[in-house]
Amino acid sequence: MHLADGEIPAAYRAYTGRKISWCIGGILLLILLLVVSISVGACRIPVDDVVRALVGFETLPKWRVIVWNIRLPQALTAVVAGAGLAVSGAAMQSILRNPLGSPFTLGISHAAAFGAAFSVIVLGTGTMHSTGADAVVLDNPYITTIIAFLFCMIATGIILLIANIRGASPEVMVLAGVAIGSLFTAGTMFLQYFADDVQLAAVVFWTFGDVGRADWSELGLLSVVTLAAIIYFTCHRWNYNAIDAGDETAKGLGVRVERVRLFGMLAASLVTAVTIAFLGIIGFVGLVCPHMVRRVIGDDHRFLIPGSCIAGGVLLLASDTAARLMLAPHILPVAILTAFLGAPVFIWLLLRGYRR
Repeated sequence: MHLADGEIPAAYRAYTGRKISWCIGGILLLILLLVVSISVGACRIPVDDVVRALVGFETLPKWRVIVWNIRLPQALTAVVAGAGLAVSGAAMQSILRNPLGSPFTLGISHAAAFGAAFSVIVLGTGTMHSTGADAVVLDNPYITTIIAFLFCMIATGIILLIANIRGASPEVMVLAGVAIGSLFTAGTMFLQYFADDVQLAAVVFWTFGDVGRADWSELGLLSVVTLAAIIYFTCHRWNYNAIDAGDETAKGLGVRVERVRLFGMLAASLVTAVTIAFLGIIGFVGLVCPHMVRRVIGDDHRFLIPGSCIAGGVLLLASDTAARLMLAPHILPVAILTAFLGAPVFIWLLLRGYRR
């Protein structure tokens, strides 16, 4: 039995069936983890009451308030941000044909940190005060977020401009990203050198990635941008498969490689910029998740893109839940935990030998 005979071979159906099964299993794990994440915390809520509150059945008013106003936005933000960062990393690694492709490699995270430092130190948005829960908050977080986002897009624009001038090759983009990252890091250090204690503390606080910063309105904007990028990457899944085989092969198949590369970079950078601007710097999700998914379901972007989204959501949601529980009642910024988990995992992947 062969495809030429009008029927899909059984071996190929089994091959794709295993990948789809992994994705379905990941979605079920994500739903289970979402309920558990909402249930645990300083005020523990029974799982059945969490489910009742989510589906609109009668439950205690205080639990309904905690679920809908506090924990559900934070949990969904972790899922959306993790999916966005992971799919951006997968797209960057394919577009650049480089396993180290990530927002950090291209200097986008460094640009965000510089934007926050510029806003706090130069524009004076960093006056800090302590809340009743001893949490430190920025005086004007919206201006800080907007400035960080603008510098993210400036970094992306410079990389795309250099790539357009010199040809959109992966090497040019990666090297331009390294240079941009170093430039913004030096700029951040320069600003911090002249900052006073309060401004310096505000800058450091902003760089701690925390999914608890987003409310429903910010989650809505983040979800729209992330969903649009996922749809874009899914529509170009066959182009990315062709690029994985080499630029010449892809061009031979009719793929406009430079155009796909430029627009793909723009989409990935936009998702990363919005996420970082709202939540701060969260590392390793975009770098590690695509590699982990590749080891399980392979390089085929038909499955790698949704698999990376699911893995990113699971990883960031699990990390955020653990960050809330490890040192309770103190809450760790989730970026610290993703770095602690991501670095050893990435080293392990390197020792095992990476797969593209």
